[in-house]
Parts: sequence; structure tokens; C-alpha cells
Amino acid sequence: MSDTLKKFLFEDRSVRIESVQLTQTWIAAQAHHTYPPCVAAQLGELVAAATLLSATLKFDGSLLLQLQGDGAIALMVVECRADLSVRATIKMRERALPTIPTLQSLVNPGGTAKFIVVLDPPKHTPGRQVYQGIVPLEGDTIAEALEQYMLRSEQLETRIWLAADSQYCTGLLLQRLPVQGGNQQVALSTAQESWERAQHLAQTLTQAEMLSVDRDTILHRLFWEEVLHSFEPRGITWRCSCSHQRVADMLRMLGKAEVQDMFEERDTIDIACEFCGQPYTFDSAQATTLFSAVH
Repeated sequence: MSDTLKKFLFEDRSVRIESVQLTQTWIAAQAHHTYPPCVAAQLGELVAAATLLSATLKFDGSLLLQLQGDGAIALMVVECRADLSVRATIKMRERALPTIPTLQSLVNPGGTAKFIVVLDPPKHTPGRQVYQGIVPLEGDTIAEALEQYMLRSEQLETRIWLAADSQYCTGLLLQRLPVQGGNQQVALSTAQESWERAQHLAQTLTQAEMLSVDRDTILHRLFWEEVLHSFEPRGITWRCSCSHQRVADMLRMLGKAEVQDMFEERDTIDIACEFCGQPYTFDSAQATTLFSAVH
């Protein structure tokens, strides 16, 4: 299982550790797009972050992280479902990239960008309600923006380290958990010590190290002196909701006459998924079959 999320707890169960390393999923996310390296790195970090945050939730639905601004990156979205299947996209404006391409200069040069978190329950959920949190985009990195969001909106102390290049995206999350049971004063003191120690151990981690050293080696380097409770690793996959059938249904909705008009100007109808960029092609014979199947 090459793309996995690993989860641990400190011995006193006051600190959660999550680590994610993506190769196949991240390559699939880029398969039908050609992003500038600085843009791809931002999306890769958001993909890693979405999987980390999704795994902290007891939620049978989708988590969406969305950055929306007035820069060269108009929109950046990652969706991670409860089964850790992921899809992601970026919408770019036709303008020159900033000389120093940072998160803020790429997304938020005008200072009006928003960071949006959406929790979308399954469609069949009784009384289904979509949760949406919207805050200003703060921080010089995606990790900093998410840390600010988690503290302000969820009241959870969270530290995140992210890195991405064309081949890998990876992340590490530390999260302080509520103290439960026992002598509260002693438990709080112990939990505070654990939280400070966890941050101290992880703060030496660099993006270069995250992209050049395997994840298990990094975890051992950081926490080899700690007693950690481990959980079963979870696989992560790429999955967009687009399909040949959905595109065919869209063409049927356009109607036979309009589709035939398209073939007056071209030999094939080529349609790409607006989200993932997956191309779908229909020739005239396929289109005829498409409508002959409708009675």
C-alpha cells in the first residue's frame, strides 16, 4: 500500500500524530493538468492537508478545503471523502505569476482571499445539513492558514508540516486532544508537557527532508524515544466523480439536434471534466448509438 495515512497517539493519549505520504494519488491528480511547479506545490500541500484533517473527523461524508482569491490562482479545491478517496483542482487566471510565488502572492495579492472549509454529509442523510466555515486567508503557507483555522474555528491546537513537488506530497499533523478522566490537574500538566515535547521534536522537520526521506524514517527520527499507540494504516486513492456515462447523459440532455450540429464543425466531440481534466471523446457513430438507445 504505497499511499497511506498513519495515525498514532502519545502514551497519555493527549497528542494525536498523523503522517501522510502520497505518490500515485498525487501523480493521478496532475495527470490531465500542466501546472507551473510553484502552483502544483501549493495544490499538493492542500491535498496532503485535506487527507490529514479528514482522518481527524468522525464524519461519514466529504471534507472540502477551498481557497478563493484574486491572484493568479482564482480557486483551489480539494475534496477528501470519509474513505480517504481524493480529488483536487485549480482554476487559474491568465496572468503572469508573481516574481516570488508564495501562497499569499499567488492567491491573495489584494488581501481579500477566503479560506473555506465544507463538511458535506452523504446525500441520503436524514435532515442533511452542509456545514461551511469561511475565514480570511491568513498565514504565509497552507500549513499556517490551516493552523489558524483550527485554533479559531475548532478551538483545537494543531501543528501541520506540508511539502510537495511533482512526484510526492506529504504531511505531518500534531493535534492536542482534550484531557479526559483521572486527576484533571495532573492530567492537564502531563498533557501540556506532552504537547510541548511533541512540537519541540517536530519543529526541526524541513520540507527538503520530507521530500527526500521516507516517512517511516522521519517518524522514527522524531519520536523514537516516545511510547506511541499505533493504528492500522489507511489507504488513500484518487477518485473523481466524473465518468463516461455522466458525460453521455449530459450530451443526451443537450438533445440530438444540437449534438448533430456539433458534428457539422468537427469529427469528434471532446469534453474534459471541469474538475479533474479527464478527457472524454465521442465520434458521430458513438453519438448515434447514444440517442438510438433512448426510447
